[in-house]
Amino acid sequence: MPVAAPDSRLPSGSPRLLRAGLLASSLAAVSVLLAACGESAPAQTEADAPQVVARPVQVTTVAFKPRETEKTFVGVVRARREIDLAFRVGGKMVQRKVEVGDLVAPGDVVARMDPEDLRLELESARAELAAATANLNQTSAEDGRTRSLTAKGYSSAADLDRKSLAKEEAVGRIERAKRSLELAENRLSYAELVADAAGMVVATAAEPGQVVSSGQTIVRVARLDEKEAVVSLPETALADARAADAFVTLWAEPGRRIPAHLRELSPQADATSRTYPARFTLEGADASVALGMTATVTLRPKDQQAVARLPLSAVIDRGHGPQVFVVDGASHTLAARPVTIAAYTEDQVLVAAGVAPGDEVVTLGVQTLLPGQKVRTAKLPGSTDMAAAGLKEIRP
Repeated sequence: MPVAAPDSRLPSGSPRLLRAGLLASSLAAVSVLLAACGESAPAQTEADAPQVVARPVQVTTVAFKPRETEKTFVGVVRARREIDLAFRVGGKMVQRKVEVGDLVAPGDVVARMDPEDLRLELESARAELAAATANLNQTSAEDGRTRSLTAKGYSSAADLDRKSLAKEEAVGRIERAKRSLELAENRLSYAELVADAAGMVVATAAEPGQVVSSGQTIVRVARLDEKEAVVSLPETALADARAADAFVTLWAEPGRRIPAHLRELSPQADATSRTYPARFTLEGADASVALGMTATVTLRPKDQQAVARLPLSAVIDRGHGPQVFVVDGASHTLAARPVTIAAYTEDQVLVAAGVAPGDEVVTLGVQTLLPGQKVRTAKLPGSTDMAAAGLKEIRP
C-alpha cells in the first residue's frame, strides 16, 4: 500500500514533526498488512486434528473346558501271542494244508513231511529190538546151563562169570533197543505238523517241496483269545501311558470305543525312531476286531482341571511372565493380562487363570502390539476359515 508523501508545505525547519509523521505512517501501513494476513488464514477445526489409526487384529473367544488333554497314537491290532510252528525233525516238506488267514483248531494238521526215511528208521529200530531180544534169550539160556554145570563141578567159576556178564549186557542192549524204537516212533509222528492251540495263520515261511531243517518256521499262528493295540510312544507320553485312562477306536468303526489297559511298555527306545513300543490289551474284543486293523489309542489323563485353550501365537513374554492381549469391547483398546499356564501342547497353550470366559484374546501379531492400542475389525488374508477354526473378528 503506498505511503503518503510528506506535505511540502511543512516548514523545512521542523525535523521533529517530520519524523513523527513518518513513524505514524509506518505503523498504519503495518497494521493494514497484518489485518490483511489475518483475514486470509482460515481457522483450524477439530476435523483437521490428526486421527488415531486403529490396528486390525484377529481374536478368539475364551471358553473354559475340562482339561482332558487327550493324546492319540495310531497303531495296529495284533494278537498277544504269535506262535511259530516248525517240524521237530528235518526233511522234505510234501504238503502245507493252510494259507494265510485260515483258522486252525488244536490238533489240526498244518503241514506234512515225507515220512519214508522216518519209516525206515522205525523199521531199523524194530529189527534192533528183535535182535536184542534174541540175544537176551540166548545169553539167559547159556547162563542157566553154566550155573547148573558149575553146581555139579563140570564148569569153572570163570565160565559162570562170563556167561552172567554176557546176560547183563544183553539186558542193557534190549533196553537201549526199546528206547530207540520209541524215538523212531516219535520221529515218525513228527512228520505231521499239528497246531497245539486255536488261532489264525498270519504268515507262511516254507513251501511244499522245500527241504527244511528241524526248528525252521513253517507257519506263524496268532492266538485269538487276547488282542492288543501296538503303538509307538514318544518319551513325553510315557507318564500318561502309565497313569491315564486308555481306550481304542478302530478306523473301520470310528464310533466304537474299546476299553484298554497298558500291558507292556518297552524300557528302551527304538534305535531308529527313538520311540517306545507299547502294547495295550483290548478288553472284550470280539471277532469283529480283526488282526491288522488300524487302531487309535487315546490316553485321557484323570486330571479334570478346567482350562482355556489358546493358540501358542496368542502368548507373549516380555520378561515379566506370560501375557495375552485382551480387547476391551467398549473402547476397542488392548489390555495386557498376565496368565497362568497349565501346560503346553504342540500348537496350543492351556491357560488356567488370568482370563475370563467371554474375553476376546488377540491370536496373531502380539509381538507388535502395545497396551492401550486402538484396534478395529479386519479379516486378515488367509483367514477365511476362522469360523471353522474357532476364531472370530472384533466388530467396533
